[in-house]
Amino acid sequence: MISIDPKQNSERDNYKLLIGSIIPRPIAFVTTQSEDGIVNGAPFSYFNIVSSNPPMVSLAIQRPSDKLKDTARNIYSSREFVVHIVDDENVAKINETAASLSATESEIELANLTLVQSENVSVPGVMEAKVRMECRLVQSIPFGGDGPGSDLFIGEVVRFHIDKAIYEDGRIDPRGLNAVSRLAGANYAAIGDIFSIERPK
Repeated sequence: MISIDPKQNSERDNYKLLIGSIIPRPIAFVTTQSEDGIVNGAPFSYFNIVSSNPPMVSLAIQRPSDKLKDTARNIYSSREFVVHIVDDENVAKINETAASLSATESEIELANLTLVQSENVSVPGVMEAKVRMECRLVQSIPFGGDGPGSDLFIGEVVRFHIDKAIYEDGRIDPRGLNAVSRLAGANYAAIGDIFSIERPK
């Protein structure tokens, strides 16, 4: 077994260990809106469930330098965002939105995604996702000081939108959703085999 002190590593070395170990990671495609009305869209794999009462999700957005990414800046400003689940049918288009664009350009237009109006927040979502969640910011925590770091956002889901083809009796069919997950580098993973193990009483 190799034992590594993260304090002796560079930020990039620790990054590689984390993304190589914590797999597979669900991918959130997040739309936000700037003060100028530009709709920004970007994928993030530092994403998960926080709570079901109320329903909340977490999203951590890396800060490679002391400059905020557009998504983080927009969430701080508007306190609203929409989370979409990335699946096998939209992953190629979502990947296009990871391109580095200026704050005045929209990744939605670049990837030819279709905007759809939200019901409870002002930020639009995209039609190409089978699941999307309208969120309002509950808490934000910046990490890392002036250098590389991240901004952690916890959002309350105020509206779910689910494709009726994958929804039955209050549950989502995992095969119908066919979400993809993030590994390291350029690698992704599909759902693969599904197996069951009963929890002990």
